[in-house]
Amino acid sequence: MTMSGAERSPTGLVVVGHGPAELVRGLLEQAAPELAAALALPWAGFLDAAEPHAALAELPAGLVALPQDPGRSLAAGGHWAEALGAWRQPAVVLLSVDQVESGWAAASAALLTQQAVPLLGLVQWGGPWDAPRRRREQLPWLGWLTPEQAGFDGDAAGLRLALRQALGLRWHALVADQVAARAPVA
Repeated sequence: MTMSGAERSPTGLVVVGHGPAELVRGLLEQAAPELAAALALPWAGFLDAAEPHAALAELPAGLVALPQDPGRSLAAGGHWAEALGAWRQPAVVLLSVDQVESGWAAASAALLTQQAVPLLGLVQWGGPWDAPRRRREQLPWLGWLTPEQAGFDGDAAGLRLALRQALGLRWHALVADQVAARAPVA
């Protein structure tokens, strides 16, 4: 029996980025393995961007990256955000500090929410973290990571732990929502 996206339990987590393909791939090549380590997930590499439904049907366990913007039109029609939503595939958005300052975070959250993608949250890569500003944005921020070579003097292990805990809380809430959605109405 084949399971549709709505019936399938999530086994993997997809990380997406936004912008031109070379920007997205470059950001994810640099940051996604670090994000996987921070989340204590195996790094599963990149999805085959050409065929969304086939790639999602064979999704490996762990963190897997989409090497293109999920809103980019596909040759066969539609876009990856639609496929992620159809499969109810949980996703996390990775944004560079420049993208965070440009409004990409709000646009990304809006696109994925509109397509019914279970958005676990947003992660900032690099730069300073402005917690009060992130709270004012009222977006589902999980936290931030910084490349070790950026000269971050703080507790990198603490950053990773906080990110892992925030994601864990959102993941458990997602699973609880899925269970509640399947419960019979009394």
